[in-house]
Amino acid sequence: MNNIEVRNLSKEYDGFLLDNVSFDVPAGAIVGLIGENGAGKTTTIKALFNIIGFKGDVKIFGKDSKVYEKEIKKDIGALFDDSFLSDYLNCKHINKIMKDFYETWDEKKYFDLLKQFDLPLNKLVKDFSSGMKMKVKIAVAMAHSPKLLILDEPTSGLDPVVRSEILDLFRKYIEEDESRSILLSTHITTDLEHISDYILFIDNGKIVLDVPTDELLEDYGVVKCSEEDFLKIKAEDYVSYKKGKYQYAVLIKNKNEFKRKYGITTIDKPSIDDIMLFYIRGEK
Repeated sequence: MNNIEVRNLSKEYDGFLLDNVSFDVPAGAIVGLIGENGAGKTTTIKALFNIIGFKGDVKIFGKDSKVYEKEIKKDIGALFDDSFLSDYLNCKHINKIMKDFYETWDEKKYFDLLKQFDLPLNKLVKDFSSGMKMKVKIAVAMAHSPKLLILDEPTSGLDPVVRSEILDLFRKYIEEDESRSILLSTHITTDLEHISDYILFIDNGKIVLDVPTDELLEDYGVVKCSEEDFLKIKAEDYVSYKKGKYQYAVLIKNKNEFKRKYGITTIDKPSIDDIMLFYIRGEK
C-alpha cells in the first residue's frame, strides 16, 4: 500500500518546469526527497497540499487529493520553513489552538514532546532560537499522531545531538505503526543515510533517482583511474565522471558487475552527497 501516489505531476513557472514527476511513498517507509535549491522539491510538496494548482494526479491514502482534501489533511502532519505560528504565542497557547483544530490532538503527547525537547512553556515564540522553533514545529506536526508526515528541512538549525534525537523519533514513529509514512525533504543527506528507506532525487524539475537507500549506498561506487583506463570503460557502464588533474573519478551503478567486467577491484563507497554531485556536476 502507498500513502502517496503521484503520477505525471507538472507545474510550470516562468523559467521552471516540474516535468511529469511520478513517485510513491509506501506505507511503513521514510522517503528522503533531495535535490538542489530550485530543483522542484518545494513545488512538489506544495502540490501535495494543493497549495498550488498543478496538472497530473495525486492520491493520498488512496484518495484524490483535491476531491478529499479536507478529510486527507486530518491525517497529515506538516512542517514548512514558515511555521505559520504567531511570534506572540507560547507553547501553551499553541496547544489551546491545536486542540480545536485537530480532532485527534493528543495534549499529553504534545507536552511530552516539549519536555523531551526541553522547551519552555511560557516563553514567546519570538524569543526562541531557530532550533527551538524547529522543535516546536516538530511537536505540533506529530502530536495528533498523523498517518503521514511531510517535512521540509526538519533538522535545519539543530545541533548534531538534537538532530540524532529527532531522527530516532522519526524512526520510532514508523516502528510504532507501519501504516505510517514520512516524506522528508532535506539538504542534510547524511541524515537520510541513517533513517531513510528510499531516496527520491529531483533535479531541474525531473526525477533522476527513485531507489532504495541501501541499494544506492551498497551498489553504487566511485572508480578512480588513469585516462588510459577510463577510455576502456564503455559509456553505458558508468553514470558520469569528473576529470581531475591526475586522474578520473567515475560513478558506477553496479560495483560487482563492474568488477567482473573490468577487473578493477578498488572502488570507493560514495555518500548520497557524492552521488548527487556526480549527477548534477559530472560529465557523461
